[in-house]
Amino acid sequence: MYEPIRTKSVHSTPAASDFPHRSRDEELDIQLAGHLAALLAVTDELRGPAAGPELDTAAERLAAQVARLRGGRAPVRATPGTAADPAPLHRRALTLAGRALVVAASRADTAAAILAAERMDAHTAALAAPRELSAAH
Repeated sequence: MYEPIRTKSVHSTPAASDFPHRSRDEELDIQLAGHLAALLAVTDELRGPAAGPELDTAAERLAAQVARLRGGRAPVRATPGTAADPAPLHRRALTLAGRALVVAASRADTAAAILAAERMDAHTAALAAPRELSAAH
């Protein structure tokens, strides 16, 4: 009376071998590389209005970490920006460094965690510097 079903049901779950799986460590590597790459982009933007050897060194260290996490592929670099007020960029960088620190700690990646913590300290200091100057006047 009914014709038998000849194709797989669209409602059946795919077998485990039907799609690739990544381990937790691979997922954390991808997240950490993304956060560090975003931090690198903001650091590159900051190199315009707040140029200095400290930012250049930080950008190179970030690029090296991103390349390590991506299997040697170098990250795309942004051109130095021309923002008149670097404070919003420092706030953004502080947030990104905090996210990178959380993922690096979860992944137990000491090198990335130290770099992220150093960047958090540097951006916190950069945000506090204008306030200290205005309080001195």
